[in-house]
Formats: sequence, structure tokens, C-alpha cells
Amino acid sequence: MFGCCVAGRLLQTDLQQVDETHALFQIPAAEQVNHVCVFLLGTVPFPDGFGATVHFFWPGKGSQVLGMLSNDKPSAIFRLRSAFSSTSSPPSGISTPSAFTSATLSSAPGQVTAILGLALEPLEAIAAQLASIPQAQTQNAMNITPTSTPSSSLAPIAKPADPSVLAEKIAKHLFNYIAGFVPAGTNVGPDSTVSMGVIARWYESFIGKVRAGGVGFLERNE
Repeated sequence: MFGCCVAGRLLQTDLQQVDETHALFQIPAAEQVNHVCVFLLGTVPFPDGFGATVHFFWPGKGSQVLGMLSNDKPSAIFRLRSAFSSTSSPPSGISTPSAFTSATLSSAPGQVTAILGLALEPLEAIAAQLASIPQAQTQNAMNITPTSTPSSSLAPIAKPADPSVLAEKIAKHLFNYIAGFVPAGTNVGPDSTVSMGVIARWYESFIGKVRAGGVGFLERNE
């Protein structure tokens, strides 16, 4: 149901089901992680009215609520801190599920294996949890340093581009990439299958192009 990809690593689909409402990914060498992407695979949607909170648990140091996923928000990219302080406990009203804190982890010597946990919950409960996180703590958890801007220096804010346009271009780029692996004379249809390795290679290629020169290549259909 879920996929996970740490920047610079292969796609992870080794989800561990803890119980009916909790699942987790083990993130090895967590001290090297800067960004992580979590997403629905598209095979099984959430039940109506439900979504998942995303938790990051660093054994022995603390945890943080990163955000949420839902059918309307099937993917998210989070920036993680490379180290936790002893005060990085969840805010009042939010607790790290024991399904994550009691998980058995295997770590290589000198490395830390962290937990990226997903907890299935009603959307109303998720909204209440995220609303209770102070803005300052959210910025700290996401490694954002707030800056103040004098009101006299504020310029008119341009209307942001329609995100659906970018999403459509990315989906088209993925489709065209996958179509290149379909045998000649075979039409791509709802019953067509493709290995996760192909999608992982597309992701690595796509991220490499974005880092090298932004998303302009989407306009050129490269």
C-alpha cells in the first residue's frame, strides 16, 4: 500500500505490517538521511474518511510527527534532522504509537536504524493532531530556520502556478518512460504490468535531472 524513498537510495517497498492500523519502514544509516518521500502505491486506497499520520522515531533520542497522507494527498516529501535532541518528544496531545517504539531493529556497527511509521486514523483525528503542533516546533522538526522580513521590503506575491499542471507533466514523463519498456507491438493498457525496478530507475533519473537543471526538461519532453 505504501512506498518510501530516501534521497539517494533505492525505492523501499519492504513495509512491515505491525497490526491492522500500524505499519513501518526501517531506515538504515538514518544519520545520513536528509530527505524522505512517502507515498501510496495506488494499489489500495484509504477507507473513506481515513488517512495516515507519518511518524519518525529515532531510538533512544525521540520522535516527531512529520505530517500525513490521504487519498487527496497520496505523497509527501519531508526534510529530516540528522540528529535528535532529548527534547524532541511529541507535543502535548500527540504520542508516538508503541507499535513503532517497541519494534525490533537491526543496525550495523556505528549506524542508527530509525523508524518511519504510518498510523491509520480518521481524518478528523489527524487534523486535530497536526493543528496541535506549535509552528515553531514544526519548523524545528523540518529543519527550517524562521527569518523575519521587514514589512517595508515585502513585494507583491505572485500567484503560484497550478500544481496540477506540474503533476500532470510528471505523470506523463513517468508514463512515457515506462512505455519504453513495453515490448514492441504491445499496447499499454490497464492490465499492463511493470516491475518496481523500472519505476526506481525512472525516479533516480528524474531526480538527477531536477537537481541538475530544474524541471525545464518536462517542457522539452526529455
